[in-house]
Amino acid sequence: MKHSFVVFLLSILILLQSSPAYTQPPREHKTLAIGAAAPDFTLPAVDGKTYTLASFKNSKILVIIFTCNHCPTAQAYEDRIIQLTADYSGKGVAVVAIMPNDPQSITLSELDYTDLSDSFEEMKIRAKEKQFNFPYLYDGDTQATAKAYRPAVTPHVFIFDGARKLRFQGRIDDVENPAKTPKHFDTRNAIEALLANKEVSTPTTKVFGCSTKWKEKSDWIVKAQQEWAKEPVQLNDIDVAGIKNLLKNDSEKLRLINIWATWCGPCVTEFPEFITMNRMYRKRDFEFISISADDPAKKEKALQFLKKQQASNANYIFSMDDKYQLIEAVDSNWQGALPYTILVEPGGKIVYARQGIIDPLQMKKTIIEHPLLGRYY
Repeated sequence: MKHSFVVFLLSILILLQSSPAYTQPPREHKTLAIGAAAPDFTLPAVDGKTYTLASFKNSKILVIIFTCNHCPTAQAYEDRIIQLTADYSGKGVAVVAIMPNDPQSITLSELDYTDLSDSFEEMKIRAKEKQFNFPYLYDGDTQATAKAYRPAVTPHVFIFDGARKLRFQGRIDDVENPAKTPKHFDTRNAIEALLANKEVSTPTTKVFGCSTKWKEKSDWIVKAQQEWAKEPVQLNDIDVAGIKNLLKNDSEKLRLINIWATWCGPCVTEFPEFITMNRMYRKRDFEFISISADDPAKKEKALQFLKKQQASNANYIFSMDDKYQLIEAVDSNWQGALPYTILVEPGGKIVYARQGIIDPLQMKKTIIEHPLLGRYY
């Protein structure tokens, strides 16, 4: 009887584990230990090449930095990694960066300090913009290399000697803000010690940054989508006085305003991009507002479109039939073609205006590089 009961319980457990609803608990990822051999890898880079551990066999020292596009801490250290590479490339030190994150496990709310996420194509954009002088490798699909090295955050540095034994793992330095001067240059100190054939005095440090985005976290995306679907969508009337008040922008936020209509093909096509931006930046000093130029009698149609887009931001429809009053109220420089997009600072200064479809990447870059937001903490 006891044997039969045990078999029954095991059968139930097997069924549960094979169920699509069953989720394995997140695995603990322990960082590679000092003295360990460098795990090999075969990874594509943004320069079109494929790199392995042997690609750096002629270097006395190998510095592997796990970093990414989206993390504010990673962005804060980009210029320092570039300078590190320039300073030591002639001394037999190879620097290589590896992007460890699963791009599918990054929620839009985690992109609030960036214009780019961590896909391979976006890595190419970042590397070109910043003129990276080191190989930038992609490990986002399988995360096999990340699982072998187990970086805790981005950025996380691993330094190997000529025998490719780990001699240091930790931070670059102790100050994230690039405008301030660090007191402890841990990565440089480790490199200098190894170049002098000395022991690294501090072989391990704590690290600070964004956690590695493992694939176990991908269900967060589904949860986020479910939460967005619950957010209420409203469409309110607005007149000339209301629009002028919006343009004054007496808030403390950077205000992105898009004028659109359901009958405008380009408007409908680009509208999801604004929803994405709103979800990325709305936790910060930013807000997105849409104004429909549809006929007031078509308000219900406009509202249904907004609901389909899950536009839980502030939405208005111009309540007057005379669209020329709308044009003059928004911007005297606007000729009247839709869509029309403006970015308004607190106090009412228009710092961006575009008649026609926007470039989403350029729009994100304009937003994130505005002093009210910025890429760093």
